[in-house]
Amino acid sequence: MRVATIMGSPRKKGNTARVLKLFENQTIQNGHEVDRINIVDYEVKGCLGCQSCRKERHKLWCRQDDDAIRIFKRLVATDAVIYASPLYTYSFPAQMKALIDRQNCLVKDYGTSECIAFLKDKRAALLVTCGGPVEENADLIQEAFKRESQYQQMNVVGTYVVPYCTTPDALGNNAIEIAKQMATDIVSEEQAHTANCSSFLT
Repeated sequence: MRVATIMGSPRKKGNTARVLKLFENQTIQNGHEVDRINIVDYEVKGCLGCQSCRKERHKLWCRQDDDAIRIFKRLVATDAVIYASPLYTYSFPAQMKALIDRQNCLVKDYGTSECIAFLKDKRAALLVTCGGPVEENADLIQEAFKRESQYQQMNVVGTYVVPYCTTPDALGNNAIEIAKQMATDIVSEEQAHTANCSSFLT
């Protein structure tokens, strides 16, 4: 299984990066491939809302010449996508939000029988780190992620929040356990999918 991880924090060595690395190491140990994307290493402009991408039904295209389409092609080539983000004003940082807005080009003719979704049926998970509690703090970002994943027709494996983060060196056992649980859930989903396919074929 190939897993793409999007590290959406502007801090490449912050809390989010540390927990995501724990997940990646566990996933690799389980025999899977990881493709890490650090969002700050790429130029992703904000969506113009021009809908030009709708004109190209069967290919990934955007009128803006930046790195967004190159990133999306990497996501399409994987089996699962992990969106990892710190909590900024109850939502995603600007760098991550720009990429998520640009995912608009990955769905054509939504709500019709002619709908094309380039990320359809891929497994998706959200990892969030935040300085405060989960309740009335990290609830909106989880709901936004679930709705966007539904629009993209992805299968949400779970949303995982590491609360009360201070520094990367002080994350503690809770972060380790959450990273392990994410890896377990992603693999379990893959195994369940394989088992269902085998049952159907036999």
